[in-house]
Amino acid sequence: MNKDFLLEIGLEEMPAKYITDSLKQLEERTANWFLEQKIEHGEILSFQSPRRLAVLVKDVAEKQADRVEEAKGPAKKIAFDETGDWSKAALGFARGQGVDPTELTFRELKGVEYIYIEKKVAGVETIQLLPEFKKIITDMAFPVNMHWGANELRYIRPIKWLIALFGETVIPFEITGVKTGNTTRGHRFLGKEVTISNPADYEMKLLEQFVVADPTKRKSAIREQIEEIEAVKGWVIPQDEALLEEVNNLVEYPTVLDGAFEEHFLTLPEEILITSMKEHQRYFPVFNAEDVLLPHFITVRNGNHEHLDMVVRGNEKVLRARLSDGQFFYDEDLKIKIDDAVQKLSHIVFHEKLGSLSEKMKRVQKVALLIADLLDWNKDEQADIIRATDIYKFDLVTNVVGEFPELQGIMGEKYALLQGEKAEVATAIREHYMPTSADGALPETELGSLIAISDKLETLVSFFCVGLIPTGSQDPFSLRRSAFGVIRIILKNGWNLPLAELLHAVVEMEKEAGIGEISAAEVYQDVQNFLKNRLRVILQDEKVRADIIDAVTSEDSNFVPLIIERAKLLNENAKSEWFRPTIEALSRVSNLAKKHVDDVEIDESLFENASEKALFDELTLMKRDFPSLSSAERLERFAELRSTIDAYFDETLVMSDDEQVRSNRLELLFELALFIKEFAEMDAINVK
Repeated sequence: MNKDFLLEIGLEEMPAKYITDSLKQLEERTANWFLEQKIEHGEILSFQSPRRLAVLVKDVAEKQADRVEEAKGPAKKIAFDETGDWSKAALGFARGQGVDPTELTFRELKGVEYIYIEKKVAGVETIQLLPEFKKIITDMAFPVNMHWGANELRYIRPIKWLIALFGETVIPFEITGVKTGNTTRGHRFLGKEVTISNPADYEMKLLEQFVVADPTKRKSAIREQIEEIEAVKGWVIPQDEALLEEVNNLVEYPTVLDGAFEEHFLTLPEEILITSMKEHQRYFPVFNAEDVLLPHFITVRNGNHEHLDMVVRGNEKVLRARLSDGQFFYDEDLKIKIDDAVQKLSHIVFHEKLGSLSEKMKRVQKVALLIADLLDWNKDEQADIIRATDIYKFDLVTNVVGEFPELQGIMGEKYALLQGEKAEVATAIREHYMPTSADGALPETELGSLIAISDKLETLVSFFCVGLIPTGSQDPFSLRRSAFGVIRIILKNGWNLPLAELLHAVVEMEKEAGIGEISAAEVYQDVQNFLKNRLRVILQDEKVRADIIDAVTSEDSNFVPLIIERAKLLNENAKSEWFRPTIEALSRVSNLAKKHVDDVEIDESLFENASEKALFDELTLMKRDFPSLSSAERLERFAELRSTIDAYFDETLVMSDDEQVRSNRLELLFELALFIKEFAEMDAINVK
């Protein structure tokens, strides 16, 4: 008879931001274990709260299914000795498999006969295997860990209780002195310990002790209560899924309530108010139908409806103190002059190996002006660049940003506008931080985009110069995000920047500034490969074939929009009838062109057939036309060129015994291959 299996890890309160992923990990490890053990089961349910991670596996079979195992032994030719008896090799194989030699059979594999054995293996009872869940628990990995007492185990938080229950039977094991049982704990203040006699009763028993163990149901309860307040009050409370997820992981029994703050605080910038509420207090801000912030907030209590008035007053008191601090900091910041703030940046270390923030800003300014030259920006636009890069980090020394780091750039824009800076410059101060995540929002203005690229590219190169390169999952300086940001901003603006040329220049600039001891050539190649890998990820997300990605990224990443465009074109046309023969023809040109040694001027008098002249004429037209052709038009020309290439190879022996003729033919192919290679490394594309 099948039984349910319940596993619960009881812990001290876990950090809210890690609970969701931790539960997912436990669920995946559980599912994988049952799969590996070949134990049949039904649905896997998962539960969590700040103090627990749990899985409930329904309808678990009482034992593994019996199975037949097959093993291959020595070849038949060495299975017998000279007398025709089983050889030592065959007997050893049988002994190792625990079978009698009479059970050995032979089977042919790739023309050779081998000894084979099939043996029936009886399934092990599930209850004997379930103690292995001790290792599943101890092997879990978390972003943060701690150890307690004299225990060697490092875990997200100390383990307080454990349930491992198969049907009504406790599965015995012990972790850090805590033995498994069938007792769980309810809400810290409203509930008590409760015995789980049957795994199926787990969720209901916890609810009786004021714990909503299903995170989906808990979140739905919060959302429904918020919507009810919206309807009663006529408010608009934006659905902030990230905040809702965090709040959901902070409570076991949610009760939503609303509070208020003094209207005079509404004179503060809205960002200070919202940040105080969301980031510091986990409150939901409230708006009216016209999207105007109101002096109210929504919060979620970890408890029931008793004494709510007292809870509301406590939350209002805490928020009032926060907003009072924000008011003071903001008023003090209004007394600071931008140029005075900039002077203070020379005393703030950006990184011990990379100098002060002021020194970084000077390097970024050089990068920005270099990019502006490549984009042909005029003097007025370059003047905006100079002013923006002179001051764009100034708000880091303001009081508000010191208290609310999340507002860096945002407050810089506001203070810059208040002090009369151009709107474009002020906006660039805010936008240079964008994107703040791999897929975050991008700058909307060209100046903001240019400063953002310059800052991120300088950061990348400078850190690589001093050997601070991301390894594995470790990326403490968010360099992957910076690289994604550079590429995504370039794509958004459609800037065909010569990225390889730009990167060379930035590396040389860093070396001239005395940054790091790693050679310029090594830094360039490392950063180039780093950017190329990010570009590959973007193409993978666009569902481009791996071989086509290899083809368009074989060379140093340069004109990024063109690389993306050509990858998509090749991918879209890969199933067309003309695609395979065209790629094969172009690849043949490229492969033979690799034999090119000496540069010579193509001599038409050395042509020996009409196909050579025809291919040369096509090359001449390509030199004339290609600079003005789009990627799609170039690919179309390549397709049209295929018949000429095929005729050329049918009628022409490229590797002629006549050295002069051979060099002439290789030069023709080499010059043609340059156009092909600029588009993509065609021989990397799989058309088999």
